[in-house]
Amino acid sequence: MATATAAQSQIQGTAMARFIRVSPQKARLVIDLIRGRNAGDALQTLRFTKKRVAKEVEKTLRSAIANAERKADDAGEQLDVDTLYVSSCFVNEGPRWKRMRPAPMGRGFRYQKRTSHIVVQVAEHHRAVESRVAAAAAEAEASKGVKGAVRKARKAIQKRAKEAQKKK
Repeated sequence: MATATAAQSQIQGTAMARFIRVSPQKARLVIDLIRGRNAGDALQTLRFTKKRVAKEVEKTLRSAIANAERKADDAGEQLDVDTLYVSSCFVNEGPRWKRMRPAPMGRGFRYQKRTSHIVVQVAEHHRAVESRVAAAAAEAEASKGVKGAVRKARKAIQKRAKEAQKKK
């Protein structure tokens, strides 16, 4: 029963970069470096990878992390970004740009410029979900007998404390 509750409240973030001007084969080389890794480690790996597509993948990963944070804020949950990991990432082939190059004797050689769609998903680690759910349950138990006005005041104080931590 507890695992079902934790699975339902797992926070995930997804980001997609479409029509990236790099071949999918080259992009997959970089994507394979970060699959299954901690989000912070993946960002460091991408920062020091000497491939042109690494910048685009890093941008997509940052967007997925921001989307996960946004989902947590909308749900009223607290999310520790350090507990996120790259749960899924892949590269799909986008449309090809067909071009012609002049060739001898009035002919034309056809070539294709390939594009990619990059998808990165981050998720909260299952241990972090369990601890977050346990903390929320403990907080609910602590404020169980408290009347409405006191509960609102406590939440307002906690909200100010969170905002002060974010500013630091």
